[in-house]
Amino acid sequence: MTELLYTEHVPKALTIAGSDSGAGAGIQADLKTFAAHGVYGTSVLTAVTAQNTKGVLAVAEVPEEVVALQIDAVLEDIGADAAKTGMLSGRSIIETVVDRLEAWGVEKLVVDPVMVAKSGDRLLQLDAVNALRTRLLPLALVTTPNIPEAEVLSGRAISTDEDLREAAKAIAGLGSKFVVIKGGHRAGAPVDVLFDGTYFLEFETARIDTENTHGTGCTYSAAITAQLACGVDVIDAVNEAKKFIDEALKASFSIGSGHSPVNHFFAISRSPLHAGALEG
Repeated sequence: MTELLYTEHVPKALTIAGSDSGAGAGIQADLKTFAAHGVYGTSVLTAVTAQNTKGVLAVAEVPEEVVALQIDAVLEDIGADAAKTGMLSGRSIIETVVDRLEAWGVEKLVVDPVMVAKSGDRLLQLDAVNALRTRLLPLALVTTPNIPEAEVLSGRAISTDEDLREAAKAIAGLGSKFVVIKGGHRAGAPVDVLFDGTYFLEFETARIDTENTHGTGCTYSAAITAQLACGVDVIDAVNEAKKFIDEALKASFSIGSGHSPVNHFFAISRSPLHAGALEG
């Protein structure tokens, strides 16, 4: 990872997302990722989920007024150098989040348009998709959809490289300044494509042979957010986030019988001190 330089200012990042009781995705993954980057993380809970590595058993939305007060409480006192959104669940939650982000003038916003869990369970209500497209994306500095999410947001199927690029253009047309379409759902190497409104850049790594992929999207977008909070520009932030998620996948380990999470603390778990603790 890029060495992050600090002054007296402590980098701070805010995540606005749902809770994952299995701690592999959502708020928990975001806060782990912020910590791994040396960034102070704060959180706004939009929903509570009962889930594990096998699936989502229940979802309970947090009342809109509580979501709004969480955002106000964090930004009024602590502030945020960058923020991200994850699971927003319903249209009214999206409208509330947009209202408060606009009120506070949040500029470095990463939108991870979480629609479906790794298990296949839907996390975004159908009536919320239009609000995400028309209300939230215009606030985004970076939007990070996977292929299925990009198809929904752009309104077109993605089968070829040209399809993917046209989808990125369509999503940018909704207001997002940068669009990163993740290539993990396509065959071959997982190539992520970034569109800055004019040019395309590709970020490629070798595919990691692992079932431990729960929370990859949350972790990737959180890593971008952490880099932005530290003053890194968007292209370098995406590049470093790609390296981070690659290492987190390589160092992952199974904790359940389904899709286990990536290892957010791979740098610590590989240290001699941590290895000794595990052996003891």
